Amino acid sequence: MAGRFAPRPTRTTVRGGEVAVPAGVPRQGAAARVRSWAPDGPLDLGLVLGPLRRGPADPTFRVTRDGSVWRASRTPAGPGTLRVYVHGGEVRAQAWGPGAEWLLERLPEMLGSADDPDAFVPRHRVVALARHRRPGLRLTRTGLVLESLIPSVLEQKVTTDEAYRAWRLLVRRFGEPAPGPAGAGERPMWVMPAPRAWALIPSWEWHRAGVDDKRASTILRAVRVAARLEQAVGMPAVEAQARLEVVPGIGPWTSAEAVQRSHGAADAVTVGDLHLPGIVGWALAGDRYADDAAMLRLLEPYAGQRHRAARLILLSGNTPARRAPKMPRVDIGLL
Repeated sequence: MAGRFAPRPTRTTVRGGEVAVPAGVPRQGAAARVRSWAPDGPLDLGLVLGPLRRGPADPTFRVTRDGSVWRASRTPAGPGTLRVYVHGGEVRAQAWGPGAEWLLERLPEMLGSADDPDAFVPRHRVVALARHRRPGLRLTRTGLVLESLIPSVLEQKVTTDEAYRAWRLLVRRFGEPAPGPAGAGERPMWVMPAPRAWALIPSWEWHRAGVDDKRASTILRAVRVAARLEQAVGMPAVEAQARLEVVPGIGPWTSAEAVQRSHGAADAVTVGDLHLPGIVGWALAGDRYADDAAMLRLLEPYAGQRHRAARLILLSGNTPARRAPKMPRVDIGLL
C-alpha cells in the first residue's frame, strides 16, 4: 500500500532527473559479466541515473518492474548493455557485449562515487528541504561525451517532446540492437549510432525526424571530431566545455548539459535556458521573471556546486504557476 500512495514525480522534478524505480527483487538474467559494489552512503538509482534518460520511451534507457535500470551505451570498447539494481544495500550489475568490461569498470563513477555530496552546504530553506528529502542524490559521471552531447544538441530551441521523438527515431533507425537480452523481445533496446553512422544519415531522414538543418549540421560537425571530443572526458569540466564550444553550433547551454552527465560537473550551471532562470528566481527570491544574470547572482552562494543547487531546486517542485502558452511544437517532418 505504501507504494500506491508514494508521491509521483512532477514535470519539473522529472526535468531535475527524477525517475521512478520500483522496489522489487530482481531475477537473475542470462549469462553476463557481473560486478558488485557497496556505496559509502545513501544511493537512489532513479535520481542518479535519471538525467541519462531522454524521455519515457528512450530506446537506450529502461526501468523494469523488478527495480532494475538498464542502459545501452556505445563505449570506446564497443556497444554494451548494463543492468543495475540494488539488493541488500549493495549495488549489483550485469553487462553484455564488447563494452561490458568497460561499463563494469566505471560502474562506481557512473553511480556517483567521484561525487562529494557533503561538499554542498544549503543556503536556502527550499534547497535544504529538497536535499533532506533526497539523500540518495549523487551526480553521475558516464565518461562518454558524445552520448551526452548529441541528444543535448537535439534539444536545442525545441520542446522536449520534439527532441525526445527525434532521438528515439534516429537511434532506432540508425543504431544497433543492444547486446544481451535487452536487444531482443517485443521492445528491444538500442545502442546509439556510431560517429560514422551519424555522418551518413541522409538529409531527408533528419527531416523526417523533425530535426532542422542547424541542429543536424551541428551533430555532423561534432561526429567528424568525435575522437577529440571524447578526449575531453579527461579534462576538468570547464576545459571540456571550452573544447566542445569550439564546434560551431555548440554553446554554453549545450556544453553544460553534456558535461553535467559525462563529467558529473557539480558547478556546470545551465545558462541560456528558457525556463530555468525563472524557476530558480521564483524558488530563491520569488522572482518568476529572473534572467540568466539574476539566476547566476542567486546561485553565487553555491559557487562550485551550482548545478547541484539547480537540480535540488528542480526536484523541490517549487515552480511558478504557468501564465503563458506552451512553446509551440513545429514538426518539420510534415512540411
